[in-house]
Amino acid sequence: MTGDRRLLLVEDDPDLAGLLDRVLSDEGYAVTRAGDGHSGLHLALTRAFEVMIVDRGLPAIEGLDLIERLRDRGVGTPILVLSARGSTADRVDGLDAGAEDYLAKPFELTELLARIRALLRRHSDEARELPVPGGYLDLTSRAVRRTGGGVVELSEREASLLALLAGRPGVVFSRAELLDRVFGHAESETVVDTYVHYCRRKLGSAVIRTVRGLGYRLGSP
Repeated sequence: MTGDRRLLLVEDDPDLAGLLDRVLSDEGYAVTRAGDGHSGLHLALTRAFEVMIVDRGLPAIEGLDLIERLRDRGVGTPILVLSARGSTADRVDGLDAGAEDYLAKPFELTELLARIRALLRRHSDEARELPVPGGYLDLTSRAVRRTGGGVVELSEREASLLALLAGRPGVVFSRAELLDRVFGHAESETVVDTYVHYCRRKLGSAVIRTVRGLGYRLGSP
């Protein structure tokens, strides 16, 4: 099982989308579906996902255009393109647009699942250090290495909170989402505010920004 990896599926064919939703859910992914490029763009910019599957021939915003827009906005989530267009030139176009992988239709479900697992492993290996205001968060040691020198140790929850924000620097996370993603079964959303305070006390008030009425996001560099 993959746990609760959040996956965005952008596919306009309802039959294929339904099939993939069932298969991926059975594999342990938390699947969110979008039926067109505009909806996919909105979801990808406002929610956090570990991986995305994007069809190329989408209504509203074409798949490669969607990927380029996401990359331009700093969304680094690994993306696998599904497309009936499978020539070498088509694959090159997909990779040049910012996708990490490209799978032509028709495809075997076992291969799709294997490619998703490979994307997640590769992304996890590459993302051991994340930029934060004033330095870099080392995900292995749970410490911030300051650009001017020095290291600040964080607790497990402080590091998890900061890693979630740093992984999607342009996204505002609600307290409810942070509570669910970082603190699990904590009783109150006030625990989020408490750990934001702890991070600011150690790293400076600018490290996490409050967005009034919405939640929190990573501070500006």
